[in-house]
Amino acid sequence: MVEEVQKHSVHTLVFRSLKRTHDMFVADNGKPVPLDEESHKRKMAIKLRNEYGPVLHMPTSKENLKEKVPQSASDSYGHKQYPANQVGQEVEYLVTGTHPYPPGPGVALTADTKIQRMPSESAAQSLAVALPASQARADANRPVPAGGEYRHPGASDRSQPAGAVVMEGGNAKNSALMAKKAPTMPKPQWHPPWKLYRVISGHLGWVRCIAVEPGNQWFVTGSADRTIKIWDLASGKLKLSLTGHISTVRGVIVSTRSPYLFSCGEDKQVKCWDLEYNKVIRHYHGHLSAVYGLDLHPTIDVLVTCSRDSTARIWDVRTKASVHTLSGHTNAVATVRCQAAEPQIITGSHDTTIRLWDLVAGKTRVTLTNHKKSVRAVVLHPRHYTFASGSPDNIKQWKFPDGSFIQNLSGHNAIINTLTVNSDGVLVSGADNGTMHLWDWRTGYNFQRVHAAVQPGSLDSESGIFACAFDQSESRLLTAEADKTIKVYKEDDTATEETHPVSWKPEIIKRKRF
Repeated sequence: MVEEVQKHSVHTLVFRSLKRTHDMFVADNGKPVPLDEESHKRKMAIKLRNEYGPVLHMPTSKENLKEKVPQSASDSYGHKQYPANQVGQEVEYLVTGTHPYPPGPGVALTADTKIQRMPSESAAQSLAVALPASQARADANRPVPAGGEYRHPGASDRSQPAGAVVMEGGNAKNSALMAKKAPTMPKPQWHPPWKLYRVISGHLGWVRCIAVEPGNQWFVTGSADRTIKIWDLASGKLKLSLTGHISTVRGVIVSTRSPYLFSCGEDKQVKCWDLEYNKVIRHYHGHLSAVYGLDLHPTIDVLVTCSRDSTARIWDVRTKASVHTLSGHTNAVATVRCQAAEPQIITGSHDTTIRLWDLVAGKTRVTLTNHKKSVRAVVLHPRHYTFASGSPDNIKQWKFPDGSFIQNLSGHNAIINTLTVNSDGVLVSGADNGTMHLWDWRTGYNFQRVHAAVQPGSLDSESGIFACAFDQSESRLLTAEADKTIKVYKEDDTATEETHPVSWKPEIIKRKRF
């Protein structure tokens, strides 16, 4: 009961105080009476103290650094003011940086060990950002901003403070403060152009796949005429024809671990050929539709195939057992690649995705969804821990193991059927319209474009590249084409950097995620 009476008394006092304040400024007619100058000053002093008191001691610009503070230290009500500084003292501008941090891992942060302190202006000048000479000259010529306010040294779009010392070759402490520039494409490595020097005929249908044997003596091709042909690499002459597939042969590969040749086709069959007897010794049954590609694991006896049934399958070469069925793609799987490092299997599909697989578990590690159209080609760099994928939208480069995006290689505006790369960093993309582009792997610079004429007697519409591969010496490039031929290219020995210069400008890179 006592508490209720007290609350009522407080509320009554507050109401009467507000009523009295209101009556002071309202005339009989209900209109507000204008405040006199003294009252206005009192109200402003109260507002300054209540709202801006915590920041009144901070200087607003360099022009105010040496201002003297007026003598008045209290307002007319007797409340203490918040002056910019004590009377007769100069304001020292404090340059703030990062929070205090210890000099190394495991060191306790104390007053003696902390690195970042509150330096004076002279110390701020000694901590000036280390900029290149060209940037320093540009900053020296830049006009001082209006108002002379202090700008933090470091950001490229801000002015350097007046009188700041620019150091050449900064140390580790100020390297974090260096101005960030827009990334520019480095100058690409010069590569000699490639020229056509041999056309090999013999197939009666589109040549769909090609592979070079590890000894570099011969190469093998598969065709829509349902045959597999083996050719002498040096002379280009036919050595052997293998028959057994009942539809287009879509993939061939020669083992580095045994004298075996593996092939697959649109007849759903996967075959293992013994090259000592030139006969099929194993079949791998399981795919429900056309088999579009295959690859061998480099260190274990495992074969991986991909199919139009939206799956890839892992096979034990010797027992013919299907170890895993890699499910997850929602459309035909067009290409598959294996490597010894994780992830050991990479697939590209017509569902526009790329999947990186865990070989042991038989499950997807990463799914890359950046492409907008079908991914028909994937290639792994022989030396770097990177790979590239080809699609009609563009060619993309990625970094293992998680598929981090590196860059786009744009310009080959066609359906890209095949990709190959050599250890010198020459990436080759072959397309459905018969064009072939050659790129510098590191920078993505397109240094050559080739469109070879079709074989005499063929239609111009039969211009298309289905597969390409470098030989083991990487001195010859072989392409399998729609005009039923195999074309062989080699580097132009007469070309120099003067005769074929790199038409390159340091343009700003526009890296797109998609």
